[in-house]
Amino acid sequence: MSPSNSPKQNILILMSGSIAGYKVCSLISKLIQNNFNVKVAMSASAQKFVGPATIEGLTGQPVYADTFEAGHAMEHIHLARWADLILVAPATANTINKMSQGVGDDLLSTIFLAHDFEKPFLLAPAMNTKMYMHPATQKSIAELKAMGVEILETASGVLACGEVGYGRLLEPDLMYNEVISRLHAHSSTPTRSPVPNTQKLFKVLITSGGTQEPIDDIRVITNKRTGKTASILADQFINAGFDVTYLCAENAVRPLLTNTVETFVTYKDLDQKLTSLLKNHFDLIIHTAAVSDYSVAQAQTGKIDSSADIIEIKLVKNPKIIDKIKKISPQSKLVGFKLTSQATGSDIQMKINNLFEKAQCDYVVHNDWKQVHTAHHVFNLYSKKEIQKNLSITDLSYALITLSLNKESL
Repeated sequence: MSPSNSPKQNILILMSGSIAGYKVCSLISKLIQNNFNVKVAMSASAQKFVGPATIEGLTGQPVYADTFEAGHAMEHIHLARWADLILVAPATANTINKMSQGVGDDLLSTIFLAHDFEKPFLLAPAMNTKMYMHPATQKSIAELKAMGVEILETASGVLACGEVGYGRLLEPDLMYNEVISRLHAHSSTPTRSPVPNTQKLFKVLITSGGTQEPIDDIRVITNKRTGKTASILADQFINAGFDVTYLCAENAVRPLLTNTVETFVTYKDLDQKLTSLLKNHFDLIIHTAAVSDYSVAQAQTGKIDSSADIIEIKLVKNPKIIDKIKKISPQSKLVGFKLTSQATGSDIQMKINNLFEKAQCDYVVHNDWKQVHTAHHVFNLYSKKEIQKNLSITDLSYALITLSLNKESL
């Protein structure tokens, strides 16, 4: 709160077009009541949801909306310099993507281009879950973070479109607290430059894709795992500010966002690279890789002749890689994955229990093969005490991120 006997601080709010704009009106009211100067710039779309008269009534200031309004052609510069903090709320997918690309075709985007990053610039997304999770939006958010923009992560719940998921604009009180927190941090820092997210302290290792066991120089035994689930998890952790290492099969799906990538082909290859990486002291390990339970006893040099009606291949059992993770890196929290096919409830529970007991997993994620390529692909997240059922990949991502930030719950 800005004390009444202290100089008023200046807050500039940039509103883009979303029905969530009504929440920003509540935020503005609270800021004014707590002795802040507030000015608002609105996009043309924002004015379709909230009238300029409402904003002017709340702030006691004119609304800024036209880049070329007579007598105000330099407002994008003046407003950027006037503000002690700038908040984009609601920040639509269109606004986020334009800002990340440096497009300056309206007042909001030109104000962003005039920002010098010596003062806090916050952005509070508001959109449908699919729009929020779209690769273009996620890439733009990551690029804005790299510039020094601070993203106020969205909430989960019922959206204006009727769907349930992530993308909701934060509630006014939460946005207010974030503004106060950033102003306090800025006032105690002599100069401001893009600062790494404090969550970078969390190091995450994610394994992905399936191993291949050679039969000869050409043929292999493998599985159908693509690494898509792991790639989405990696993008969400990177977007949330975690330091992610992605250990994946050579043909696995890769994350869209920048991270450290290591690759493997065979069981032996994965075993060696994982053992080496575990020396890096990860806070969290998410082991989604589909590891071969058996390897070919003796792969043939060259190519096996295909004229024979029957070929016998001898397989040997591989030790469970997941069982050694906690032995090498006991300080790491471990999330194991168990994919089943046509398994009964008791069989599934037995497999889950084995991962807790033998691999010492802290959490286990279960899904079933029959749902993998359907619109109803869901996950169940187990702890030793409870289960969260029927999670979408988005819900699973946020559940694991939340658990990661709460060290005691992990």
